[in-house]
Amino acid sequence: MAQVTIQVAQQQAPTADLSRPVKMLAQNLSVFYGNFRAISDVTLPIYERTITAIIGPSGCGKSTLLRAFNRMNDTIDGARIEGKVTLDDEDIYEPGVDPALVRRRVGMVFQKPNPFPKSIFENIAFGIWLYNRRIAKSELEDRVVDALKRAALWDEVKDKLKQLGTSLSGGQQQRLCIARAIATEPEVLLMDEPCSALDPLSTLKIEELMLDLKRDYTIIIVTHNMQQAARVSDYTAMMMMRPDRAGEMIEFDTTNTIFTNPRDKRTADYVSGRFG
Repeated sequence: MAQVTIQVAQQQAPTADLSRPVKMLAQNLSVFYGNFRAISDVTLPIYERTITAIIGPSGCGKSTLLRAFNRMNDTIDGARIEGKVTLDDEDIYEPGVDPALVRRRVGMVFQKPNPFPKSIFENIAFGIWLYNRRIAKSELEDRVVDALKRAALWDEVKDKLKQLGTSLSGGQQQRLCIARAIATEPEVLLMDEPCSALDPLSTLKIEELMLDLKRDYTIIIVTHNMQQAARVSDYTAMMMMRPDRAGEMIEFDTTNTIFTNPRDKRTADYVSGRFG
């Protein structure tokens, strides 16, 4: 697998740091919903402890690709894949692999904040308790506090942990959802348009948080915001829709290269705002 990984990295990202480990790898990945091919033959390396942005016009399969990295597409009737997705060189779609365990290792934050109708404390504690029902109360409390601190939310909620998570502002709710995701100690964090419903100040806080979190996590983000992709990501994958409406990846490289010297004219047109 190491040889395949290096070959893919050289082909797709000629300026990438090949000494950086590949945490996840999609190889010739296609996703189908029934007979409809949503994405076609995507090969994409995800480098450890970096932020990878997936960009492209609406409907080109960005979120479908993102969900393939933790098997969230499995929850959709008729969804199936061809190809492979590996996590630490292990195929997450192999028969016998428990999707729930994959999702514990690969957490997800959705487009709109979706806190549970529970207290702030219970929002964080639920996932921890779900995977370890014998956890001591003191350890559970410590992990809740740690998750809130990592999500840069502790100072704002430490005196109101019994309040409903839904009582927080939109930006705080999204950071609560991030805290909930990292409380189960995943290795990879998927973010699907995490700032699209937020104001500029809240967006800035989430971006600062992402840059801080990448010291410990591998992050993949879908975004329509080109400025955001340029600000926070280390690598960028450009998606487009083919005439048959299947999404394909047309280019992958360091973010600096994608935004300053892309190889494909369609990428140049998209990131410069000439279409899309």
